[in-house]
Amino acid sequence: MKNNKLRTIAVTAAYSAGEELLKRYYQYARGDAKFKSQHEIVTKSDLISEKIIISEIKKHFPAHRILSEEAGKISGVSDYLWVVDPLDGTHNFSMHNPLWTVSIALFNKNKLILGIIFAPALNELFLAEADSGAWLNGKRIKVSGYKGEKVINTFCHGSKVSDIKKALKYYEYHKLHDLDCRQLGSASLELAYTACGRVESIVIPGANSWDVAAGVLLVQESGGKVTDFKNKAWNLKSPDMAASNGLVHKEILAAINKK
Repeated sequence: MKNNKLRTIAVTAAYSAGEELLKRYYQYARGDAKFKSQHEIVTKSDLISEKIIISEIKKHFPAHRILSEEAGKISGVSDYLWVVDPLDGTHNFSMHNPLWTVSIALFNKNKLILGIIFAPALNELFLAEADSGAWLNGKRIKVSGYKGEKVINTFCHGSKVSDIKKALKYYEYHKLHDLDCRQLGSASLELAYTACGRVESIVIPGANSWDVAAGVLLVQESGGKVTDFKNKAWNLKSPDMAASNGLVHKEILAAINKK
């Protein structure tokens, strides 16, 4: 990335939010969570993390636009757009499960140029830059080379009933064919795990851009493939997303689209 300041501020924002979340994680009471929809919860921690990230971005780049899960769209006059999930995996966080993240992505003129996923409870920072590669805690990462019966596929889903039914059908297909399929409860972490080869793929019916944007670049820069369910290139308006090591992409699309 030509502008190292963008990367530095993004990493600083992720670490600052993550450190505050980690403090609250160890003190968290499950009753603090509130449902914002039938299948989605929000906590004070989500809002505090979001405030930290937005404040850090706006302090250095006041003209930049921001799209964040809780705050929605924050206007600006720049070609730069930050896409933020201040706490992905809120259910896990609220149950003292360490699989949750801070996810920050940056677009310039609709091109995804930076992706950061920080898992504070695991002390893992995933970072990707367009045309430059992907890293985990400073070490270069690549997708796995597995296919066939050895693969581990994952899934998440949106809050619509149709998304849930599609995801459950995908899960059922794997189990009926003796294939491994899991749900970790954090879309961004499943993408990060696909990027570093811990799993082979993730599909998300009803994918939210803030959940997946950073992870999309991680998978792409680690040698994987990301599309929508029609095998078209993913973009911010895509209603669904499939990411893989590339070797299993045809199979996961066939499974998710199975009637």
